[in-house]
Amino acid sequence: MAPSQKVELVNEVCGKIPQARQTSRPQENLQLMIPPPIHPHSATAVYVGLDVGGSKLLVASADGQGRILKRVQEDTPRELAAGLLALNRMIHSVAGGLRPAGMGAAIGGPLDWQRGVVSPLHQPEWRDVELKKLMESRWNCPFSVDVDTNAAALGEYYFGGERAARLLYLTLSTGMGGGFLVDGCIYRGKQGGHPEVGHQSVNFQCQYPDRISCACGAADCLEALVSGNGIRRIYGKPAEQLNPAAWLEVAYNLGQGLRNLAAVYLPDVIVLGGGVSIGGGQSLIDGATAVMRQHLRIIPSPLVRLSRLGYDTALMGALALALRSPAAAMAEKKDFGTH
Repeated sequence: MAPSQKVELVNEVCGKIPQARQTSRPQENLQLMIPPPIHPHSATAVYVGLDVGGSKLLVASADGQGRILKRVQEDTPRELAAGLLALNRMIHSVAGGLRPAGMGAAIGGPLDWQRGVVSPLHQPEWRDVELKKLMESRWNCPFSVDVDTNAAALGEYYFGGERAARLLYLTLSTGMGGGFLVDGCIYRGKQGGHPEVGHQSVNFQCQYPDRISCACGAADCLEALVSGNGIRRIYGKPAEQLNPAAWLEVAYNLGQGLRNLAAVYLPDVIVLGGGVSIGGGQSLIDGATAVMRQHLRIIPSPLVRLSRLGYDTALMGALALALRSPAAAMAEKKDFGTH
């Protein structure tokens, strides 16, 4: 059934839910640039993206061409029931009384992306939540969910104008993670697993080596050196308060990690997002890129740049999940080598 045939008013119960708070940040300039394959979207269809974070919830609606119609934000409730109620309230608000033609969600792992069962690490009451089943039952539309860094990679590919055949997205925020796309398809590991790019060992420089400690329990993880939590543990202050000498260490260590990832994945482009990347800015990118190039000898160096979407990469990726065709998602369910 075409999306235009599915549009109808939500039921009276949902209509009584109080309206969510609308954020004022303009989004009109963020328009989806859609490579095939893709649905023949109806002009009247509404698509919804959810960015489910440990501290805040972001929900936005878009038309079939990816133009943002409305976005809202709320704090993330600690309790699961309150969180689900907030999401449904926000979906109702951005959908404008219409049933969404498709929905996508970006959330922290671990999760089972095929069954839509989520257990985000930083939301302890969200364990084995059948989010796909709950949302499809409530809204009667297709629902896709993926790890936030995979979604962010899709956000860059679809919304950020980055059409590279091999795109590696890295986020440096509270922790470190990444998503890798090949021809617009998410690369998945064994049994559909999500590669943990932050848990690689690097040849690091650090004036306080005894303070390096990764939450995973392994020694010398890149995440423990360049993430927000790692920086605070090592230097005793948040990233935005680092002095130039400390930023040089972070850039060097990040560059060593980029070197490893470039050697293994051979991406065309590496895009960096998240609070630490944005805070470090171009000087962090330039320093890390110089280290990567210095230590990368036998393969071409990829382009390294900051995200063009800022803090909205996961939200835009969630909208990309909502807008993508079933054929694209199905291709990722197969053995990657056959696609």
